[in-house]
Amino acid sequence: MLVRLGVFTFWVIHFLPFRVIVAIGNGLGTLAYPFAAERRRVGNINLKLCFPDMNEAARRKLLRAHFRMFMRGLVERSIVWWSSAERINSLIRVEGVEHFVALKGQPMILLTPHFVGMDTGGQWIAQQVDTVCMYSKQKNQYLTELLLQKRARFRTQHLYARQEGLRPILKGMKKGLPFIYPPDQDQGVRDGAFIPFFGVPAATMTSVPRIAQMTGAKVVPSITRVLPGGGGYVLTFYPAWDNYPSGDDIADARRMNAFIEDRIREMPEQYFWLHKRFKTRPEGEERFY
Repeated sequence: MLVRLGVFTFWVIHFLPFRVIVAIGNGLGTLAYPFAAERRRVGNINLKLCFPDMNEAARRKLLRAHFRMFMRGLVERSIVWWSSAERINSLIRVEGVEHFVALKGQPMILLTPHFVGMDTGGQWIAQQVDTVCMYSKQKNQYLTELLLQKRARFRTQHLYARQEGLRPILKGMKKGLPFIYPPDQDQGVRDGAFIPFFGVPAATMTSVPRIAQMTGAKVVPSITRVLPGGGGYVLTFYPAWDNYPSGDDIADARRMNAFIEDRIREMPEQYFWLHKRFKTRPEGEERFY
């Protein structure tokens, strides 16, 4: 019942002017910060690990800003889920679109790290082309079905649970569908390795170079930045990576992490710090969380 009430509230919010929705998100982020003790603890540990030279006051300021951005991303998802394509597109400026257009119809991995605006950028992409992507099942079945429905609002989007593995993804890519892939969360090391992330060994998927090798896909990073106030979003497509894959999965994963690190330094308040990025540790190493 609470989940359905929350969804109804989001539906109502999407009718409001964008600047009002921004203010709601910022306000909820400010209110959530003192009460979300566990998420605040996780975020603080992540920032200490990634920015060891940052003093406590600066970390606290950054984490408060992230809470506001995180809640903005959550509340503004109401627009992505229920507003018209015209309204969504009016909020997004696209840069580097030529890197995306040049590979339409060819195997392509759209590398989309976990920044708070990623869902909005994803909906712009979904209006342009059919895609394949993975999703994580939610504990609430109603919420899982709603997420799938809203992510497939435009064109034909092929959504597969992580439990289904890569087979349907590869099949779709070989038909020329781009794969929207956020590979930067801790999924263990069964299909990956410990790769430095801001100098800290982090469980990192090595699937990007392997998928590129199997399909002949080009890797095109796509990053969505939330602009301050009511400025909307900027979706940036970067040039396809040259000499990728290189034949060295570890080196390729390090290249990916280094790219993500550079984008985080540009907008640190917008990266998803509340995830336990360093949960999996090398054998014998003490846990961080």
